[in-house]
Amino acid sequence: MASSATETVTVAPVEAVAKQVGTIRLNAQEKEEVDNGPLYPFYYPRFDINEKFPPIEIFEFTEPGTRADPAKPNLLANATVTDISPYIGTEVTGVQISQLTKEGLDELALYTAERKVLLFRDQDFKDLSPERQIEIARHFGPIHYHPTSGNVKGYPEFHIVHRDAKHDPIREYLGENTTIQTGWHSDVSYEKQPPGTTFFFILEQPDVGGDTIFVSQVEAYKRLSPEFQKLLEGLRAVHTAVAQAEYSHKKGHPVRRVPVETEHPVVRVHPATGEKALFLNQGFTKNIVGFKHEESEWLLKFLFDHIAKGADFQIRGTYRPGTVVVWDNRVTAHTATPDFGGTTRRHAVRLTPQAEVPIPATA
Repeated sequence: MASSATETVTVAPVEAVAKQVGTIRLNAQEKEEVDNGPLYPFYYPRFDINEKFPPIEIFEFTEPGTRADPAKPNLLANATVTDISPYIGTEVTGVQISQLTKEGLDELALYTAERKVLLFRDQDFKDLSPERQIEIARHFGPIHYHPTSGNVKGYPEFHIVHRDAKHDPIREYLGENTTIQTGWHSDVSYEKQPPGTTFFFILEQPDVGGDTIFVSQVEAYKRLSPEFQKLLEGLRAVHTAVAQAEYSHKKGHPVRRVPVETEHPVVRVHPATGEKALFLNQGFTKNIVGFKHEESEWLLKFLFDHIAKGADFQIRGTYRPGTVVVWDNRVTAHTATPDFGGTTRRHAVRLTPQAEVPIPATA
């Protein structure tokens, strides 16, 4: 008779297995939710409701790009440049913004105006002293103090962009009852002298997502028919800070300055390049001056859609450690893409020099 083998199978109680699986899941969840805080706590956003700023006075302004050598020898002599799109956006390596001379900074202003958006890689900018960061940005104009956003104690020049697992400012502002979470705007366009050459340096960024989409307002203007261009060049629009201030007050955040409403030309001219650009945006443009409500709403909707749908004159700016993005707010609009979640942190700083009173285009 053939020998037989006996196998003993030990069956764990269902309760024990369930408890073990539950523990594994709980541990995984706890691990996922661990947040050790920002890598750069100095730049953690501060909201002091007692902080107040005086009204911004009109100041004389000379565009640095008008002083620049068009060949840009002080900026691009050792740089490698790669255009992202024919109309907008260039990636730059091989040059440190922190090492540029005054002449190099003038050339940076001109190059930014020409290409609209520059993505500088492998920069040491985020590790400079705050005083040095401000000094560089101030070359391009007086730095704007934001009336509602988070800043740094003692350094109101810093506009802090921060999102983590606990706080999602974009979704909080737009609400959950929207299918699209983007919001096209040009920074603080409601000021009498809106920003020009603008600096944005990344501190922490998700591995995937969190990009910024930029659009050329110059190319957006060029795509319109000559007759439509003539119509727009005679118009002005109201840009308002009121909604932004009201939202900040509702959140218990500061309103550091009385909100303003300012009329700007719908089409403006860049002082360094002479290019004409649309100058309105969904974030802050309220109405067309002299139009009835329905007329204004119709025209603004058309132009906002035109800007948002112009994928062939947009770029998606991507970030990695050491990235500094420089863009010209006079000839671009942009939107964040809040397409990441979990415990991922996105932490960045904007320095926003103001420029000239917008120059109206003439037909």
